[in-house]
Formats: sequence, structure tokens, C-alpha cells
Amino acid sequence: MAAERTQPGTSARTGVVWEVLVGGLARLAGSTGGGALDVVDLGGGTGGFAVPLARLGHRVTVVDPSPDALASLERRADEEGVSERVRAVQGDLGSVFDAVAKESADAVLCHGVLEVADDPVEGMGAAARVLRPGGLASVLAASRDGLVVARALNGNVAGALTALHGPTPRRFTEDALVELVVAAGLDVVSQHGVLLFADLVPTAAADDPDLIELELATASRPEFRALATRLHVLASRPGA
Repeated sequence: MAAERTQPGTSARTGVVWEVLVGGLARLAGSTGGGALDVVDLGGGTGGFAVPLARLGHRVTVVDPSPDALASLERRADEEGVSERVRAVQGDLGSVFDAVAKESADAVLCHGVLEVADDPVEGMGAAARVLRPGGLASVLAASRDGLVVARALNGNVAGALTALHGPTPRRFTEDALVELVVAAGLDVVSQHGVLLFADLVPTAAADDPDLIELELATASRPEFRALATRLHVLASRPGA
């Protein structure tokens, strides 16, 4: 029997991204006549998003540098009965076109990889070129402003000031992330804050069923996004 795992739509940590992504894919599938879509998950690791997307009927290629993560992905896909719709390929943003062809995907997931890319501008550009015209990009990255808030709340005020005023490698402001996406030739569809509260509440409240509702209710509101640990941008490639 397959091991029980938390699905992204039921977790306060991933529910916002999942809801936005699945809604976007449903609209895209509807506009193209329905049916399965080709999805590339860059840095998708063990398949936290890839396997549930395959369960929805989509064909998902996961590109990840870790052979151990890819082995876990293949086991998970087999346990969930979706092996025929999941492909595991070793690679990273720098070698993505050794793994997948340009303009081969209806959607690309770029979750947590810009932070480790040698060049985030080139990395975002490569992710965008994976898309067919009209395709969707789901981009998730660590927030600089969220780091400031987290450090201050943990009592590290000096560290908060450093993050606020100095360069913070591998962290992005909302404006900087949007600029990366737009520079890659994509049109922004929506912006959301992720982990607005899940990283701030006491451990005892982490499993509160109302927490995911709170995350979903505040994710798109700009007055809350500055608190987010991570930032999510859904974008589309024009030209369909």
C-alpha cells in the first residue's frame, strides 16, 4: 500500500501555490480543448507537486540534480499508480535543454530553484523558453522582506537590518521577482504571498485546520504579502 503523504492542496505550506497552479492549469486545459497537459517541474525533487499533478491526468517531467530525489520520485509515482505519466531526468537550470526541448511544455514549475541558480536571470529565461506560446509558469522564490520580518521576530534585530539594507543573495523582493519574470518575456497573471502565517504561528497551531484557510484568504492581499516567507508569481508566455 502506498505510504500516506500530505497532498499539496491540504497543507498550509503548499495550499496557496497548489490552488493557484491547479486553477491556472484547468483554465489552460479548457482553452486548448481539455485533456492532459505537458508539465515540466524544474527542481521537483521527490515529486511533491509532480505526482499529484500526474494524478490529475497531466504528463510531468521532473528535472532535478539529485539522483536520490529522482529515485524517491520514481518510487512514489509507482506507489501512486502514475509511473506512466511521470518522467525523471537528472539535470538543473543550467542544463535544462539537455533534459527537455524548447517550447515542449504547456506549463513549467520553477519552485525554489532561482535561489540556487548560478544566474537567476539566465535561469528564469531558460524556464520561460521551455514553454509553448500560451503556456504557464509557476515561479516560487524566497522573500527578502519575509526574511527581515522573521529575523526581527526571532530577536535578531541586527540581522533584520542587514537583510533590509544590504544585498541579500538568494532572496527576492516582490518587485525583483516580477522583474525577473517579465524580463524572461512572460506576462504576470497573479502574485501571492506564501507562508504568511505558517512559519510564524506557534508549533501547536501548525495543524490547525483554519490555518490553510487563513493562508488562502490573505495570500493575494498586498498588505500581507510583505510578511510572506516565499513569493509566488503565476505568469504566461504570450503568443498563443
